[in-house]
Amino acid sequence: MTERKPTGVSWESWIERQIRQAQERGDFDGLPGAGRPIDDLHAPRDENWWIRKKLERERIATLPPALAIRHERDEAMQRVTEARSEAQARDILEALNARIRRVNSTVTFGPSTSIGVVDVETVLQAWRRGRGQPSDAAPEARISPPAPR
Repeated sequence: MTERKPTGVSWESWIERQIRQAQERGDFDGLPGAGRPIDDLHAPRDENWWIRKKLERERIATLPPALAIRHERDEAMQRVTEARSEAQARDILEALNARIRRVNSTVTFGPSTSIGVVDVETVLQAWRRGRGQPSDAAPEARISPPAPR
């Protein structure tokens, strides 16, 4: 905590002295972004620009869960196609299904969710076919509709 401004000293000289002392102590050395140009320096900004930057930096979702799960499903299906093993693909699908079940059972705000769990075996058969591995003849990978409530 800084000391109080002494009486008889102007605000400007007191603040400048505090900044100079902090520079001498090295308080400004090694700050994130040091030496880099400031992103979007000349871009027009609205009053919430810093909130959006914080959300991007912290990777905080701003979508309601029912919409975010759709995006998560698409990302998970992409990760399945990139999986190196069937076990890894299965783990991704099981985690996705657990997340879908949790969202379907707990969302109380925002749009309602109609995302159903993924048929793991059907997706894995398509995954095997994509790698030239033998699999049972099965229809293309699909997502089952949600169970009735």
